[in-house]
Amino acid sequence: MGQITLQGVHKSFGQLDIIKDANLDIEDGSFVVFVGPSGCGKTTLLRLIAGLEDVTDGRILIDGKNVVNVPPAKRGLSMVFQSYALYPHMSVRGNIAFGLKMAGLPRAEIDSKVAAAAATLNLTPYLDRKPRELSGGQRQRVAIGRAIVREPKAFLFDEPLSNLDAALRVQMRMEVTRLQKQLATTAVYVTHDQVEAMTMADRIVVLNAGRVEQYGSPLELYERPANLFVAGFIGSPKMNFVAGPPADQHGAATIGIRPEHLRIAPEGGGWPGTVSVAEHLGSDTFLYVDAGALGLLTVRGIGEIHLKGGDRVWLSPDPARLHRFDKEGMAIRQ
Repeated sequence: MGQITLQGVHKSFGQLDIIKDANLDIEDGSFVVFVGPSGCGKTTLLRLIAGLEDVTDGRILIDGKNVVNVPPAKRGLSMVFQSYALYPHMSVRGNIAFGLKMAGLPRAEIDSKVAAAAATLNLTPYLDRKPRELSGGQRQRVAIGRAIVREPKAFLFDEPLSNLDAALRVQMRMEVTRLQKQLATTAVYVTHDQVEAMTMADRIVVLNAGRVEQYGSPLELYERPANLFVAGFIGSPKMNFVAGPPADQHGAATIGIRPEHLRIAPEGGGWPGTVSVAEHLGSDTFLYVDAGALGLLTVRGIGEIHLKGGDRVWLSPDPARLHRFDKEGMAIRQ
């Protein structure tokens, strides 16, 4: 079991509040991602769950037991850090087995667990190599293997892919997601990359300045953001926001429209503007349009759109995909 519950969790360093009244229910076997800008408190919240930071106030329950006074080693959790934290003088086998040896498990049991983890992670051919003989992705798999063999109640990942190049990040993203589903073990994963969050998570926690802004499935956050912050953070490219008369017409202080829901209209049929930059990617075209008083708007089109900088365009938002926000920045629901 690996159900994790946060009840009114608060963390302060002196007079500085880092985490403010966090309440979450992380279901057993789920993959939950903490996401938000730098300094929002996502890594601190993960470290509070792990026991690496003391809770100022509130309760953290693992399978119904309050663990705020339980040391990290006795919480039944395994953590994978941003740095691989491998012992350079040990082989892959030795690194994966290290925690089990420290726990005093019999040699035969250790060998069996290491072999099973290595097979799961495609590390069997590398068991006798040292970390310096491995690629970045292989080193990260070793770090994950070291966590797997402990058979934890939950895995805690602190930006584990941030040291990898873009192509390897995509590959490892798929491997981590597949592995979590295969093991059916709860995973809490921290990243600053909202695309990573959208593609990996069952549910996402969006943090901002130490507060949980919204907690829901990726599609829920994309389709029904709770406020301007979530709307602007989830989605790539980010949502366009328009205030003034266009928003007033919809009974809102601000309206939002995602780039993929903004269409190029016939001449005179929408908001006028001039293409500042056109990015042609083959599968997609991104247009950055100077719409005067409405600001710089981003349009995402499928395939090739034959426009360039300086071209005059008219933009038409899909009325069914408009998001409305009040003067406090909260979503207005129908």
